[in-house]
Amino acid sequence: MLTFSSSSSPLVPTLVLLFSLPLLFLLAPRILPPRPVPISLPDELDDLSLFRRASADSPPHRPLPSAKSRLGSTNPKPKIAFLFLTNSDLHFASLWEQFFSNGSKSIGRYNIYIHADPTVKINPPGGVFTDRFIPAKRTRRSSATLIAAARRLLATALLDDPRNAFFALLSQHCIPLHSFDFVYNTLFHRSIAELAQFGSLQYRSFIEILSTESILWNRYNARGKNVMLPEVPFEQFRVGSQFFILTRRHAVAVVRDRRRLWRKFKLPCVSVNSCYPEEHYFPTLLSMEDSEGCTHYTLTRVNWTDSIDGHPHTYRPPELSPDLIYKLRQSNFTHPYLFARKFSPDCLTPLLNISDSVIFRD
Repeated sequence: MLTFSSSSSPLVPTLVLLFSLPLLFLLAPRILPPRPVPISLPDELDDLSLFRRASADSPPHRPLPSAKSRLGSTNPKPKIAFLFLTNSDLHFASLWEQFFSNGSKSIGRYNIYIHADPTVKINPPGGVFTDRFIPAKRTRRSSATLIAAARRLLATALLDDPRNAFFALLSQHCIPLHSFDFVYNTLFHRSIAELAQFGSLQYRSFIEILSTESILWNRYNARGKNVMLPEVPFEQFRVGSQFFILTRRHAVAVVRDRRRLWRKFKLPCVSVNSCYPEEHYFPTLLSMEDSEGCTHYTLTRVNWTDSIDGHPHTYRPPELSPDLIYKLRQSNFTHPYLFARKFSPDCLTPLLNISDSVIFRD
């Protein structure tokens, strides 16, 4: 039997501590909540310079020009700017490649911009995505870095091409549910009923804006009690989906906000479990700026029925079928869903197998 003398017994806790340290470092990230990630002053100043240039170059009420754009296009048609926000490979690049090349009228009617976390090694997807990566900064969940990344995408797209009229924010887990022609016609079509209701040709942004959710109070106080006052009273605080489609005037409104709301939403959270700034900032800002100019619903379908740790349901290959695509398209709103998330990377092959016969066959 192994025994320790009284003179050696003080070594026991020391040895236990030494052997426990590696285990502690391994488990700490899983046990402890993520540390708040403040946006550094150099990053903030760099972004402010970009936002100022985008705001000055894009007055909110300037009509879309028909002159030659900065990317060399002479096509007078307005464009959709597809903004991909990712921290991993674009798993469905092949499917999106088909989406952009499938439409008979897609050429010259879209632009692509990718914000990829520079701290993560990402394999360039090639094809239509070649050279579409913008200068990016680190992103982390439960922090305002995701707001900053989305604003960076919007500002870059505003500056890059004055014909960008809609700005669709997507993730690497998003897939298209329709052909490009269908998406384009859905966004730019105005029904007689809409014209009669709003009396103008101004398009509306497709962004979810909710004001009666049970989670609202905890989300409002995520940075501390009364911290959001006086700029954001609780009655004006909103929540919504992280992914949206904004009109040009609303994209300008987002990048023009450099102090009023941003100075509040960029503060680190004290309650990480209620901290989802990217789901609060955009709905709150646009609700306060132009509530009537927004649909209050998103065109990206998400299944929250069995969410885990704030993540929605992830579709996997056994679930994929034509019936699932048809179901995901269905909406209780005026417009059908155009995109959907969240799909696991191994869904690519099954999706490609039904792309021509189902997804892009509207």
